[in-house]
Amino acid sequence: MAKAKVAVTLDSELLGELDALVAQRRFKSRSQAIEAAIAEKLERLGGTRLAREVAKLDPDEERAFAEEGMASELASWPEY
Repeated sequence: MAKAKVAVTLDSELLGELDALVAQRRFKSRSQAIEAAIAEKLERLGGTRLAREVAKLDPDEERAFAEEGMASELASWPEY
């Protein structure tokens, strides 16, 4: 993907936190950290992240997990 150089103005405290992440080697550079943050934010705003994660779920497995142990509990519930 082609990249374009841009200039941004950041709060000094925010920049300090960003630099700390780079110093801890969580990111290779400020640019990489900012690019990752923007990509994550855009993904969240687009609602695609949740949809992608939900698509990974197996409905039968989730149903079995939700109903796990329900048979024994149903017997102890009072009749209404």
